[in-house]
This record gives sequence, structure tokens and C-alpha cells, in this order.
Amino acid sequence: MAKIIDLPRNEAGIEAALAELGPRFGTRFNTGQALRAQHGHTTTWLRNQAPDAVIFVHSTEEVQEIVRACSRHRVPVIAFGAGSSLEGHLNASAGGISIDFSQMNRILKVNAEDMDVVIEPGVTRKALNSHLRDTGLFFPVDPGADATLGGMAATGASGTNAVRYGTMKENILGLKAVLPSGEVIKTAARARKTSAGYDLTHLMVGSEGTLGLITELTLRLRGIPAAISAATCSFETVEAACQCVIATIQYGLPVARIELVDALMVGAVNRYAKLNLPETPLLLLEFHGTETGVSEDAATFGEIAAEFGGTGFAATTREEERNKLWQARHDAYWAGLALRPGAKGISTDICVPVSRLAEALTRAEARAAELNMIAPVVGHVGDGNFHVLMLIDTDNPAEIELAEAYVAWLNEMAIEMEGTCTGEHGIGQGKAAYLVRELGPEAMDVMATIKRGIDPQNIFNPGKMGLPNYG
Repeated sequence: MAKIIDLPRNEAGIEAALAELGPRFGTRFNTGQALRAQHGHTTTWLRNQAPDAVIFVHSTEEVQEIVRACSRHRVPVIAFGAGSSLEGHLNASAGGISIDFSQMNRILKVNAEDMDVVIEPGVTRKALNSHLRDTGLFFPVDPGADATLGGMAATGASGTNAVRYGTMKENILGLKAVLPSGEVIKTAARARKTSAGYDLTHLMVGSEGTLGLITELTLRLRGIPAAISAATCSFETVEAACQCVIATIQYGLPVARIELVDALMVGAVNRYAKLNLPETPLLLLEFHGTETGVSEDAATFGEIAAEFGGTGFAATTREEERNKLWQARHDAYWAGLALRPGAKGISTDICVPVSRLAEALTRAEARAAELNMIAPVVGHVGDGNFHVLMLIDTDNPAEIELAEAYVAWLNEMAIEMEGTCTGEHGIGQGKAAYLVRELGPEAMDVMATIKRGIDPQNIFNPGKMGLPNYG
């Protein structure tokens, strides 16, 4: 796993930047230890590297002002949304300024006829969908956490709906971003497609704050389905559940969500959410469409599942029951922690071609058992992505070493299967060692060239994504 390195600090520059920006932002400028630590660490288990100050911004112009000051003094800048990243994206490797976008949370314009919306980056996905409800539209990307949409764009987030609606990459039409020079770029118009120039939108999406700070997003919206059906089905083994997933995808059944929860996690979820699901591997699905359509889709899935030994198949269109099931799925992280009280949850993800999913999941479970690790599994298995939650005593060096070895093995297995070391968590610090293994040194050189060209002083989120340190 990641060896967290403290990069050289520009002490004089940091002191000068703080002296310049503190009086300008008043109460929105904070150097308190607790807030700084919270902006460096959040949900990751990696060692905390706190910024030297946190500034809450209200406009693109304020972001420009901060960036220009930091550029003059050669001080790092790290963007912060809601803090739900898992791979050390927010750590201040060389100190610097954390720009908190949570108060840039205006919904600027809803273009209902065009099915798009223009927002500021601090808008959360739940707030956006609440605002859109009366329009008959919604934004489908759902990573579970109520993350800010700017953060979701910066990390290339996805989640439970990706199998039908895609990831952030497929749902962003364009954006505005502040560059390390302080200049603002607009990457695209509102049109649904374009052949105009380089694809700067998708260069910024997933760049983890290393190239630009997103200050405005234009998002693609979808129509709220006339009917939604949720279904559950239990299986004797993870392999049988995965084979059912593969058959469902190959059949062309239009599932909106298809999630796997292994037996260990089903037990934890039952106790946490007060459910009574059979404690064997479980598939949890959702179908979107017309009342007739979702009923037929659910019935067809039930027939497919039966071929793989699926039992206890049940479907419901009742909103209360559906919401309870999906909330239980989204709470799986917290439910899993109760499997070993006092332990820290280390969550990691990989993604493989769907045809290799059964093999990957079976091997992941077997390897955890060999190491005597408590490591329940959940996954967005419709696109080959799954998560392992390792429950570790982080005060025990032997257990940390064991977890590091397991994550390294898991990442290598995914890459050998022509998959990726991360389907949606991102690289940050935690996955940096595996990116060159996955993409090769030539691709890393191209990434480094882009980074140097846009950020010659290396002030935007340095020490991330396996990029070289310079400046």
C-alpha cells in the first residue's frame, strides 16, 4: 500500500501566503488544528498531513485570488468538497492551503427542456435531486456518500447506478476550472455532443485536483422513471451470484443497479439495519421504466437467477421498502465496522472485466480467509467493480503489514486480469504505486508532461496520482 511521504515545505512562501490571505478572508480563513486535520484526513486510514490553513470560498473570483497568491509564493493548493475520499486525495503532502468549496453551493440554472443543469461545485447530489424533484428530472450518479458534485467530478466518481447511467465522466457536459496560473477555462458548451478541440472536460474529470479547481459544472439530467422495482435474490456461493450477473448483462436486461453483498456483510447489514435477509451471498437490483416494464424485467431476472440456484427471489415497487434496502446497502461500511468493534475499516476497490468477476471475487474471499482477515465484500458488480472492507487494528504493525500485502495482491490480480487497481476510489496517495504498473511508464510520462505544462510550479495537489514531484 502507500508509503506516505512528506514533501519539502516552502516555509517562507507558506508564511507569506497566510499573512496575505488571512486578513482578506477573515472568519472564512481558519488555522485551527482540528479543522486543518479534518481537511487533511477525513475517511482515509492513511497518515494525516494537514494543510496550514483552510479557506471557505464563495465564488470563482475568490478561488482565482487564492490561487494567484499561492502561485506568487509557490504554495500548494488542495481542493476540498465533502471529504469522503478514501485514498489520501486531500492530504497536504507539502503543506499549503485547503480550499473548501462547500459554501459554493448554488444551483445556477435548470434547463429542463434540454435536461441539463448548471451548478457550483459545493452542491451535493442529494440537494440537487431534491431541487429537481418537481421538474421530473434527476441526476443519477450515486456513490453512496452525499458527496459534493465538484468532488465527484474531480475524482471521477460513480456508484450503484453506473451500470445503466454511467459514471461522472458520462454525465458532465462541460465545466469551468481555475488553472494554477489563476486563469479560468471553459471546457465545453451545453450542446450534447461536440467535436471542437481537445476534450478538456474529461481531462479535468478524474484529475483529482492536480490540474484545475472546478468552480462550475454543467450536468446531464435524466427523466425520473415512471416506475421503479427493487429485487433481491440469495445464492449459495459468490461464484453463483457472479455467474448470474454475467448472464443478466449478456442477456441485455436493462438493470439500473445490480449490487452484490457477500454472506459476511449481509449478516452485518441485517443487524445494523434490522433486516432479516438470508445470510448468504445476495444480489440487490433495481429496474427503471414503466410499471409493466419493470415488472417484466424483474420476472425475467428471477428466471435467470433460478438457473444459477438463486433462492428467495422477491421484488417490490413500494418506495418505503426500496429505500430501506438501498439505505442498508449504502450503510454497509458502517454496518461492517460492527463485525470487529474498535477496528478501523480499510476500504479498497478494484474493477475487472465482467467475465472475470466470479474468479476475482472468489479469489479475493479465499485470500482473505487464508490471512485470517475479516474482510466483507460489496460490489457494483454490473460493471465488474467491487469493494473489500478490511477490519484492522491500525495500532498493530503486523496487521497493517498484512493489510498492505493483501491490497497489493488484490491490485496486482486486477491488473493481471486486464482490469484496474481502482474502479472509483481514485489514485490519490493510496493507489499511486500501482498506476505505473497498470498504465506503463509511457502513459505516466504523458501524464507528467501534461501536469508540468499546466502546473509548472507543481502547486496543485502535489504528491498525488504517482506524478513526479518538482517545483
